[in-house]
Amino acid sequence: MPAKKLKAFLDENDIKYVVIKHSSAFTAQEIAASTHVSGKEFAKTVMIKIEGKMAMAVLPASFQVDFNLLQEIFGTRKVSLASEAEFKYFFPDCELGAMPPFGNLYDLEVYVSETLAEDKMIAFNAGIHTEMIKLEYKDFERLVQPRVFKFSWKTVSIPGDPSERWELDY
Repeated sequence: MPAKKLKAFLDENDIKYVVIKHSSAFTAQEIAASTHVSGKEFAKTVMIKIEGKMAMAVLPASFQVDFNLLQEIFGTRKVSLASEAEFKYFFPDCELGAMPPFGNLYDLEVYVSETLAEDKMIAFNAGIHTEMIKLEYKDFERLVQPRVFKFSWKTVSIPGDPSERWELDY
């Protein structure tokens, strides 16, 4: 069963969604692969701190956060990855690392990578490591009202320079 808070919120707003059960997986790429969802369509939630304030960065599973871009966007040098110890208390109804990208349910700002915002569908962790939810991106955007920026780049898994950045997910 997905996080009760999330399921109730989706049901109250008459959102059509699908819950997909999968074997236990802990990385967004593993979940995307095991459920046959594109790494570009599966959203991972990365907890960040902006000048000490917790927020969610939501991006495709196959992408990485570009902290330099976030620093430029927010005009600060203090944007960093949050540790599990720092964010675990924000999500009492979720397994650690399986938080859905609905920061509005947890009083957190949500920032979405523009690449993810281009997708028709979005899939994400449902609060536990064995279930995901899939719904239309437009419904997610309407409910969460995230701020959309370009702040990520595609992870490359070919031999050579692993820090190579690609603009598009082919």
